[in-house]
Amino acid sequence: MEESSSVAAGDHRIRDESTQQEVKITETSTCLETESETRGLDGSESGPALNRSDILKAVEVVERDSLAIAESFSSLFASLRLALSEVTSGSVDHMRCFGDAVGRLQESALDAATKGNKYINSCLRLNEEMKGVDSLATQLKILRRNVDALDTAVNKLVRLP
Repeated sequence: MEESSSVAAGDHRIRDESTQQEVKITETSTCLETESETRGLDGSESGPALNRSDILKAVEVVERDSLAIAESFSSLFASLRLALSEVTSGSVDHMRCFGDAVGRLQESALDAATKGNKYINSCLRLNEEMKGVDSLATQLKILRRNVDALDTAVNKLVRLP
């Protein structure tokens, strides 16, 4: 019990000392405040203190200016929101148009590729068919010579008399 009472007494002394220090700090800061009130920001002596009505007028002016600035910012943000909305909708429209154009281009490219493949296949078939034409041409040349020889022989026989 004695230990707890001595600890409690020591606790009170510490609290009293800290309270005294707080009072000293408060007195010092009050002195500094009154000193700074009589001096300007640069340390020079300032003129007479402003009266209450001047301060209220200044506060009213600051409030009006703050309100005007707030309204200006509100208007600015509204116009920015509108401009951003227009740009965004324009971008969306352009992306849709781009998507449509790409779709049509893809369809055209597939159509052209299909027609090109058909043309290539037709050319390959024609090429295969033309390979047999050389032998046919040779046979036709031989046949023509024989027909010409026969024609010449018939013409000699018919003109004989």
